[in-house]
Amino acid sequence: MLSFTNNDILAVVIAASFAAGLNVYATVATLGLLSRVHAFQLPPALHLLGSWPVILICAVLFGIEFFADKIPVFDLLWNALNTFVKVPVATLLSYGAAQHLSPGLQIAVAALGGVIALAAHGSKLAIRTAVTPSPEPFSNVALSLAEDVAAISLTWFATRHPIIAGVIVSVCVLLAILAIRYLVRAFRRLFSRLGQSGVGQAV
Repeated sequence: MLSFTNNDILAVVIAASFAAGLNVYATVATLGLLSRVHAFQLPPALHLLGSWPVILICAVLFGIEFFADKIPVFDLLWNALNTFVKVPVATLLSYGAAQHLSPGLQIAVAALGGVIALAAHGSKLAIRTAVTPSPEPFSNVALSLAEDVAAISLTWFATRHPIIAGVIVSVCVLLAILAIRYLVRAFRRLFSRLGQSGVGQAV
């Protein structure tokens, strides 16, 4: 089993929070399984993740999401509802992982984890909203599969190379924020044009 410094644990938290924003059930199940096979030592406050009941529940929920997340339109509703799962879970994971810090820093790390998960989830939801109107279903399926693979791979990679994973996630968060801003502006322009077109037809 690898040994980790406090900085390594923080890097894992950052990466796991981003992965949770993509697929929280896959992330938690992966962390739990890695702990069970002694490939990664969870902080004491998060030892519950390595229990079989938690792993099995997350695996079942991941199975449900695997199919639900690939159905056009329904996936938007599913992801919107999961906002209230991903962000709190990422926040709690970060809080538990930072138990060795002072109370103030622990809260700050927890907030950071929640913000990172929200950025990942927000970019996912924004991209899905843009892709869903496509008449073919393959784009949604391909995106969903890529997100599932990314969540599991990133979680595993963070436990092997935490600092590199933290840097990768920092870049991904920046790209996610830029993607959200771009898509929001694109939708505003689209609605503005539709509004002007409607006014012109009415006149």
